[in-house]
Amino acid sequence: MEVDVMKRIPVREQEPKVRAKNFDEVCLGYNQEEAMAEASRCIQCKNPQCVKGCPVSIDIPGFIKEVAQGNPTEAYHVISKYSALPAVCGRVCPQESQCEAKCIRGIKGDAISIGKLERFVADTARENGIKPQAPTEKKGKKVAVIGSGPAGLTCAGDLAKAGYDVTIFEALHKAGGVLSYGIPEFRLPKETVVASEVENVKSLGVKIETNVVIGKAITVDELLEEEGFDAVFIGSGAGLPRFMGIPGENANGVFSANEYLTRSNLMKAFDDNYDTPIIAGKKVAVVGGGNVAMDAARTALRLGADVHIVYRRSEEELPARVEEVHHAKEEGIQFDLLTNPTRILVNDEGNVCGMECIRMELGEPDESGRRRPVEIPGSEFTLDVDTVIMSLGTSPNPLISSTTKGLDVNRRKCIVAEEENGMTTKEGVYAGGDAVTGAATVILAMGAGKAAAKGIDEYLNA
Repeated sequence: MEVDVMKRIPVREQEPKVRAKNFDEVCLGYNQEEAMAEASRCIQCKNPQCVKGCPVSIDIPGFIKEVAQGNPTEAYHVISKYSALPAVCGRVCPQESQCEAKCIRGIKGDAISIGKLERFVADTARENGIKPQAPTEKKGKKVAVIGSGPAGLTCAGDLAKAGYDVTIFEALHKAGGVLSYGIPEFRLPKETVVASEVENVKSLGVKIETNVVIGKAITVDELLEEEGFDAVFIGSGAGLPRFMGIPGENANGVFSANEYLTRSNLMKAFDDNYDTPIIAGKKVAVVGGGNVAMDAARTALRLGADVHIVYRRSEEELPARVEEVHHAKEEGIQFDLLTNPTRILVNDEGNVCGMECIRMELGEPDESGRRRPVEIPGSEFTLDVDTVIMSLGTSPNPLISSTTKGLDVNRRKCIVAEEENGMTTKEGVYAGGDAVTGAATVILAMGAGKAAAKGIDEYLNA
């Protein structure tokens, strides 16, 4: 394959009009020839800035070198030293603002497509039955991990590699956390990619107990005092949705994005073989502009709706990945920017029958540094919708913190933990991911899980 070192090898995708009507994966990924060609563009920097941009510090030049030489198995072993979820990260991490943003090749041309190469390596390993290398020695100590999302799986995987006896406790019936219930099938296939990544963690010796709600079935204190665990990691995520507090939010047809995506993903509302209750809606408004909002909007589109994204700032301020916004637009989702809902209209049957909105303009910057949206008087209008999905962020469920002695939380109900090692205010208890930061990205949760695993290892060996 002829390679222009200044331009990345394009990645094949489903056509927008086709994919808008199915839940198959949008991006088709590289084949080996394409991956080797893209990897050959890497200049193998002596001081690789890409690694500094990776929250889990993968040896990026090392694995790319193996890909370029046609050794995907060796590339997988390089990655798996640092990451428990390479097939996930290759699909959903914001590489464009992390590793790829620091790529030296990107200064004068296109950055190396690090994420797509990671995906190729992980997918090739899965297709050929290659597993991460299991630990050779045991420490004789037990660690409990609460939550099987990206933070929990990463922490558990790293601790297992270090020789600890690890058990994950998951509240739902399926492992994977937000990977299973939050991210749609067309971005992250569940039965192949997520299930395989979970099995890889289990292959290291990690045990997973599902349907266990910590704080109800058993408390953190009981895990430490009665069940013989030497340390606990809390990676329970942030699953408590936020709403606007506007009139009409309790109507039939108003969802949180969490509920809507969970019904579609974990309960398979998208599959005709499953009788899952969900109001698909014919005209849907998704309020919010993050990745979750894009996921909810693109899911509603595939369920047959005409979909609007309603966001109170301009496109420049959209927090979603550029790729996700681009895909949403390609698929026909309409963007009502500089627009804010003020009331949800409800008919006599209690169902949504419209949404009153007002136009906005950007004023002075707020505490986040973004220009504050200000209402334009007299610009009110009504959006014709029958379903509203609120995607305004999430907060941690207070169940664990309220049932654990000595575990401090901040004013946002997030667990207080040290960034460098996950240590909380309770001895032997560590935390990381969305339970500490509030809703963030998969890779940042993984970074927190990795840091906590290191902190737990140091604590148990002190």
